[in-house]
Amino acid sequence: MTGAAAGAGRLLAARLAERAEVRKVVAVDGQRGDVQGATWRVVDVLDPLLSHRLSDVDVLVHLDVDASPDTDPRERRTHNVRGAQTVVTAAAAARVRRVVLVTSAMVYGASPDNPVPLPEDAPLAAEANSSIAGDYLEMEELAGTAAVSHPGLRVTVVRPAALVGPGVDTVITRHFEAPRLLSVKGCAPGWQFCHIEDLAAALELVVVEDLDGPLAVGCDGWLGSDEVQEITGKRRFELPAAVTFGMAQRLHRLGMTPAPATDLHYVAYPWVVDCARLRAAGWKPAYDNAAALRVLLEETAGRRAVVGRRVGGREATMATAAGATVAAIGAAAAIRRARRRRR
Repeated sequence: MTGAAAGAGRLLAARLAERAEVRKVVAVDGQRGDVQGATWRVVDVLDPLLSHRLSDVDVLVHLDVDASPDTDPRERRTHNVRGAQTVVTAAAAARVRRVVLVTSAMVYGASPDNPVPLPEDAPLAAEANSSIAGDYLEMEELAGTAAVSHPGLRVTVVRPAALVGPGVDTVITRHFEAPRLLSVKGCAPGWQFCHIEDLAAALELVVVEDLDGPLAVGCDGWLGSDEVQEITGKRRFELPAAVTFGMAQRLHRLGMTPAPATDLHYVAYPWVVDCARLRAAGWKPAYDNAAALRVLLEETAGRRAVVGRRVGGREATMATAAGATVAAIGAAAAIRRARRRRR
């Protein structure tokens, strides 16, 4: 697997190294990790010579994906999409029989009209823009054309819900770093999480049992807004959709926030998935949504974010006093007033 030095990749490498039926675990990363029993191959997933390091591989799990809100979107897109393309091409060249590509349930899109839960074969309705969801969509396009481009290579797509766990830093986890939680009037988000330990267990089953995709991975069920408020101890701040997304997009265009407004859809609208295929194969998550949310809160304790942008010092104090969404919209309003005065 790629991305084997940390996160779900590290957990998966450790799990597979203990399986008697797995002859060898090849751990690929830009740096050597600490998993015992794995054969380490230090190489960048963007390296065109990656195929030379896959000569004795049967199944390749690709987990080296950058989802950090702080990464420049163009650099992130290059790493994620070109990385997936390089992995698939290298696997085909090395005659790897199967690639497991880990994307995200974000590809289904977040919408007030989404059924709860979404079936695994639901249409991919995410917007193809510069967001992380756009990266995942392009990765899935690669998976969809792999059979034509590389006959004989199978690509299985795995789509986890909102990831939580040590080292996870995404637009979703940063939502819970805000002093108050965004809520769109008339909409109920329906929160579903996926702990990286459960993702690793699911991927282990996918590899060992040779499961076909697409496969969704997440905690059973979902949490409503009231349950989230009770667990987090944070109050909601409710705004009309037009105000919320309009101001968020203006802030993004001005470079004040790292993510486009469409990323806020994933904290305002439901995108809960039904993990039917994994359940049928015998997989069961160790974490429920409440436990996963508590893990997220422990990981983000002491951090402050305003619409996805981390703040510190005086900014953090102001954000805490005013609330993340209030601070963001206030900043946008101030910019508009300044522009009117210049006119």
